[in-house]
Amino acid sequence: MAKQDRTTYICSSCHHEEPKWLGRCPACGAWNTFQEASASRLPSAQHIKQISSIPLTGITTVDKPRFSSGIEEVDRVLGGGIVPGMSVLIGGEPGIGKSTLLMSVASKSETKGTVLYVSGEESPQQIKMRADRLGVHRDKIELLCTNDLTHVLTALEKLHPVILIVDSIQTLIAPEAGTIPGTANQIKYCALELAEWGRNHDTASFLVAHVTKDGMIAGPKAAEHIVDVVLMFEQNDTDARFLRSSKNRFGSVDEVGLFLMGETGLEEISDSSGFFLGGKRDKNPIGVAVAATWEGSRCLMVEIQALIVPGKSGFSRVYSERIDASRVSRIAAILEKHTGIVFSDQDIYVNVAGGIRLTEPGIDLSLAMALYSARANVDIPVSVAFAGELSLAGEIRAVRRMKQRSKTAQAMGFTRLLGPADINQTSQPGDEESWCMVPDVRTCIKQTFS
Repeated sequence: MAKQDRTTYICSSCHHEEPKWLGRCPACGAWNTFQEASASRLPSAQHIKQISSIPLTGITTVDKPRFSSGIEEVDRVLGGGIVPGMSVLIGGEPGIGKSTLLMSVASKSETKGTVLYVSGEESPQQIKMRADRLGVHRDKIELLCTNDLTHVLTALEKLHPVILIVDSIQTLIAPEAGTIPGTANQIKYCALELAEWGRNHDTASFLVAHVTKDGMIAGPKAAEHIVDVVLMFEQNDTDARFLRSSKNRFGSVDEVGLFLMGETGLEEISDSSGFFLGGKRDKNPIGVAVAATWEGSRCLMVEIQALIVPGKSGFSRVYSERIDASRVSRIAAILEKHTGIVFSDQDIYVNVAGGIRLTEPGIDLSLAMALYSARANVDIPVSVAFAGELSLAGEIRAVRRMKQRSKTAQAMGFTRLLGPADINQTSQPGDEESWCMVPDVRTCIKQTFS
């Protein structure tokens, strides 16, 4: 008689194993983390003994050429295209366009192989309606509507697709990881199984992840460690969409993909350099400054807006979503110390035109000038842009790619870019016609309004 599989329980936090369910894990102390699993899925002692280490010098590598997703902005964020065998976790709010983006990738990717689209949330008819709306007519797209991981793995063995799309990972159920979909154990188990299969068979896997009300990827953070790339799809109050990478084993995490949601799906923003400007004006409003910020491999001209009003509660408060509020407070303190202008009794409101979130150090100077303009009630000339990092001593520190920032600013009609000296000290004053080098924030204010 065949021996019946023994049931065991595994802690989803530390993977400690017990023969029976416990309320608290004796190894890590976590409560209610034990999940039922079959002992046949665990490696045997004999199998463990057969595993041996491999010398690093004895490993041969194979260069796997990338292929394009067919969408330039997606290729940019991925680091140059899709790598065979890579696994990508993409998160975003409901309705932001994750399914639309991946359907476009399935349709436009430069591969002659099969694309397997797995959906646990929609029927084949719903997916076909979206494909028709997007103008998808590719032949080698296979649909599989199921919640069972076993069915997905069976289809993978049969089709051996070049691209696997799972929408979404929270809907998959693996019997070995329990009976409820979306749990921490389920997501980790399913993501690991699909990622491992993809690496072994050169299948690029795109796993859609839901997000919580705080905008973070739902489920365990451990799923982010399992995959190779983690992308977040963000949106502003308009139709603009931003695709960012928080982890990328095959490229930089500084890139951002820019899209517009239209009637026929997502469209790439062609004029990304000037998209975030407020339009041409004869005179800037009070509190508006333009930053030449560097995002990944390109320069974006972004309008930063500031509003200063008397504090209603006797002390200063900062309201800023697109730029970190602590950063705004730091820049205001630098201005108060080195220019004598007072912010301690004022409420500060900061916004970024176009809704893009800014984290690059090079926006410090333009943020400072927007705050100064709003507090001093003077407008900044429309021909001036800024780039540079501010130190606590009021000095303007060097930032990368100043020559490229200067050229982009000049192409967008700005006659002067105020910023620091060249970080590589390869340029001298006068080398760039529109690049005005200033050492500190006080000099920058004098140069701006002279």
